[in-house]
Amino acid sequence: MYWPFLWPGVTFLAVTLTGFLVREIALRAFRRWLRPPEAAASVLAIVRVPSLFWCFVPGIAAAMEVAHLPERTVHLLNLTLTAAIIFSVTVTIASVVGVAITRAADRNALGVPVTGLAQTSARAVVYVVGGLVLLGALGIQITPLLTALGVGGLAVALALQDTLSNLFAGLHLLADKPIRVGDYVKIADTIEGFVVDVGWRSTRVRLLMNSVVIVPNSTVAKSTIINYDLPESRMALLIRVNADYASDPDRVAAVLAEEAERAVPEIPGLLADPRPVARLIPGFGEFGLEFTLVCHVARFVDQYPVQDQLRKRILRRFRAEGIVIPFPARVVEVRGDGRT
Repeated sequence: MYWPFLWPGVTFLAVTLTGFLVREIALRAFRRWLRPPEAAASVLAIVRVPSLFWCFVPGIAAAMEVAHLPERTVHLLNLTLTAAIIFSVTVTIASVVGVAITRAADRNALGVPVTGLAQTSARAVVYVVGGLVLLGALGIQITPLLTALGVGGLAVALALQDTLSNLFAGLHLLADKPIRVGDYVKIADTIEGFVVDVGWRSTRVRLLMNSVVIVPNSTVAKSTIINYDLPESRMALLIRVNADYASDPDRVAAVLAEEAERAVPEIPGLLADPRPVARLIPGFGEFGLEFTLVCHVARFVDQYPVQDQLRKRILRRFRAEGIVIPFPARVVEVRGDGRT
């Protein structure tokens, strides 16, 4: 009574073992071909489990051919296997795409850091394509379904105007790139900090006090944005310094520039190029000569420690050079009427 199952079983084992052999060879070749090794390990970790299922599918199909099953049963089994293969391949490709985008962003191959919205959008595209392929394989007409989804989507769009507004605003931010992950920005003159992520609904900004502000994407898209990392992170730092009117202006300017140049290797974030310069600007103040020391820092947030250290050095240098920093003083002249 077991003879009808003998050849299908043998065929299943033979084809499945062949599939496992091909799988092992393919995984080893893929591991040698893909660089760096960390990327290969990430992709192989995703593919390893689904590839086991893919090894069984040819064996099942071959066993079905040998077993001479009823046509209806063969048709149902083929649809089931086809649906399972398309689903597993879609999920695997979506995961690999997500890992590939993350790896490319880590290597700066994409030029900008990748947001959560970008990864979600890439996976969504793969899932949509896979879903359409699955429906076509199952014999379901896609055109009437798309029409129904269009009518239903209109009703959903009216009900979810705010959510969709944030979604499309996020896509706009992703395409136009006014802000990027890691940039230091000021939004609407009230929110200032590092961009953590641009999601499908909101943008997360980490403030300097290490708290996170969550701003709706529509608000970000409509607000005035100052991005301190565009077109580059380097920025000019202006430090106002006063000197007594009795001071030699050329000497004061030289001392300021020289002290800033000396401080470059000692103060993190202070740049040597462009060279620091000092100008008699605004110039003639109410209580003394007003100079502006212009130097450059690597990033916007570097200005705070740089100003702290540089002002201390300037103060000590002025004292050593005998340059006086004036303080507000007023002369009051009192005149009598001449009768006393």
